[in-house]
Amino acid sequence: MNGMLSVAVCSTCAGGEASAGQQPETITLRMASADLRKELDCSICLTIYTDPVTLRCGHNFCRLCIDQVLATQEGAGVYSCPDCREEFQERPALQRNITLCNIVESFRSAQPDQEETGVFCTYCIHSPVPAVMSCLHCEASLCDNHLRVHSKSPEHVLCDPTTSLENRKCSVHRELYRYYCTVDSACICVSCSLAGGHKGHNVEMLGEASDKKKQKLKNDLQELITKTEETEKEVQSLQENERKVHEKSSGVTERVTVLFRDLRRQLDDLEKSVLREVSRQKEQLSLALADFIQQLEIKKAELSRKMCHIEELCNMTDPLTVLQESHTGDLCDTEEGDKEDRGRHDGRDLDEALISHTLYTGLSDIIAGVTGGCIIQEATDILLDINTAHNDLHISDDMKIVSSSDISQNRPGTSVRFQKYPQVISRQSFSSGRHYWEVDVSKSDNWYVGMCYPSIDRRGEQSGIGDNNKTWCLDRYKNQCYVHHDSKVIQLPDDVFSNRVRIYLDYEAGWLSFYDLCVPIRLLHAFTADFASGPLRAVLYVGGGSIKICGERSNQEV
Repeated sequence: MNGMLSVAVCSTCAGGEASAGQQPETITLRMASADLRKELDCSICLTIYTDPVTLRCGHNFCRLCIDQVLATQEGAGVYSCPDCREEFQERPALQRNITLCNIVESFRSAQPDQEETGVFCTYCIHSPVPAVMSCLHCEASLCDNHLRVHSKSPEHVLCDPTTSLENRKCSVHRELYRYYCTVDSACICVSCSLAGGHKGHNVEMLGEASDKKKQKLKNDLQELITKTEETEKEVQSLQENERKVHEKSSGVTERVTVLFRDLRRQLDDLEKSVLREVSRQKEQLSLALADFIQQLEIKKAELSRKMCHIEELCNMTDPLTVLQESHTGDLCDTEEGDKEDRGRHDGRDLDEALISHTLYTGLSDIIAGVTGGCIIQEATDILLDINTAHNDLHISDDMKIVSSSDISQNRPGTSVRFQKYPQVISRQSFSSGRHYWEVDVSKSDNWYVGMCYPSIDRRGEQSGIGDNNKTWCLDRYKNQCYVHHDSKVIQLPDDVFSNRVRIYLDYEAGWLSFYDLCVPIRLLHAFTADFASGPLRAVLYVGGGSIKICGERSNQEV
């Protein structure tokens, strides 16, 4: 009971009941301790020795106390012991009493700090003196001195110093509590057990009841210690997992940083290469066009000269001069050649096909390099194993769609076929590496998707996905999502917002996670486990409608 302290009485007291408190030997030790305490008091300061020293006469004092006494005796020319008055002609040498020092230190460490209890002797009215015991009969607390002269009769029950003496007595009969009622879980006195409200109840002696409760507390303590150790191990495991996550995150961050730095470098190089090709074509065209323009300018000047000459001839009045001038029909002779040259140059332009080829070839090389480095992960092509499908499930010809059917498929009832639940597993198994696959769940409101060991039961109550330690799954039922493993169910705070769910497996890391492929992609839940028991396969449950395994890779990546 809270606040209850044990006391000691004579075994013949109260009809032979055992003491409700400390044992008689405890009180004897208390009194012996009080006698020892008196022997350790300095006769000058009347308190326990501090750095005790010894005079030649054998008496002991605190070093500071005897130093002060001897200092006052210097004027008299003679020194004397404060206890035996033995005189010394010279100031006596002070010898440190090592044995007494050790005794004092041991005594101090063995005694409770009485000042902290705040309980003082009831009879020391002139100055507060810490109490060492309390008497329940007298309802008083006693110091060492008053304890020595206190009555030793059985009715004077002693206990540790306390101010709550009234709590030790029955409020009805004003008697000391001596029993414990196990029916009402209450401390009672003799009268309560004989004629009070506890008559006929099962009662125990306080000491016996206290021992039983201590044993129960010890058992509870041991259980708490065990749980604490288990919790500590779990904390250490989580801390180790956190450390691994941090290390992995640092590694992934570094790889992504290097990837994008390399991508930027490659894109910069590709940009320069494409721009160089554009510049090369521009320069080539510019030179050709400039040369042709120069030729045309020369031709234009020649034509202008001839035009002027012809105009002069047209303006002449002398027929003979006109007729005798050289023939100008050669102008028409070069017209076909001019048309051919213009045809070669008028249609000239940048070769955009070549530029596009350079661009797309460079981009393809970059993407191939990224994919080759396993940064972008392709979806695993999952095919369903019709030999495992429940007869209430219809499997499409391409082994990608599983549908709930009201008509039994009447397939052979082999040992690998699910008999109790509408489930099916995949042909593919995974025993290493990282993989993911996706399902379209838009046409079903009751579905389970996940991974399982091929050794999962196919017939009994434990064959359901998540109802055993061989399956891990995400399911949706009545617009609420859950995750299951080993018959343990966790309700997720959010529903699936999109029509597509991704299942991601990192076999070596023991990581199985489920994602909602909304925008942005959202992690729904992740399991951590040791998959060393064997390969894993995809598993699906359809309680209505259909589920489709998505063969194409989505635009979003984990």
